[in-house]
Amino acid sequence: MSDESRVVVDAKGIERILARIAHEVVEHNRGISNVVLIGVRSRGVDFASRVAGKIAKIEDKHPPLGIIDITLYRDDLIRSTEHPPMVKGTEIDFPIDDRHVVLFDDVLYTGRTVRAALDALMDFGRPRSVQLAVLIDRGHRELPIRPDYVGKNIPTSPSESVRVQIRDHDECDEVAIVRARAVP
Repeated sequence: MSDESRVVVDAKGIERILARIAHEVVEHNRGISNVVLIGVRSRGVDFASRVAGKIAKIEDKHPPLGIIDITLYRDDLIRSTEHPPMVKGTEIDFPIDDRHVVLFDDVLYTGRTVRAALDALMDFGRPRSVQLAVLIDRGHRELPIRPDYVGKNIPTSPSESVRVQIRDHDECDEVAIVRARAVP
């Protein structure tokens, strides 16, 4: 098997998405005085960090930024002592009680990652609201999860996957649809 991919969002497109979502978060929340941003490891963190930078330019103030690790909250991990899950840690060093939390993830697919992130988040307090920002919504939901901020809707088939590359984590900014194909 080898992969066949096609780029659906380039670096300029990602910059436009980040700028638009930053403005939407500020507008929806009437500023950022009671807003915190939390990225889901790993590319959700990069996404949140870059939006936070753009919000800081708009509002002259950097919103609190945290990281949530959902590893132990996932429902698809086989609990094994032989291959324990790799936990990288959550970093939320500010209160979330009664605050508007904007949760960031790179790709929304079945909704299971978001469900795990919500479970993990509730261990840190009781937010006034939780809003969801995703770079890509590819459909195929298994849970009733709907994002508040969407960079781009990209309909995919179950046989395809979405590869997000963010320059803070990867070598470039790019979103591609990848389809596995049989090699003769």
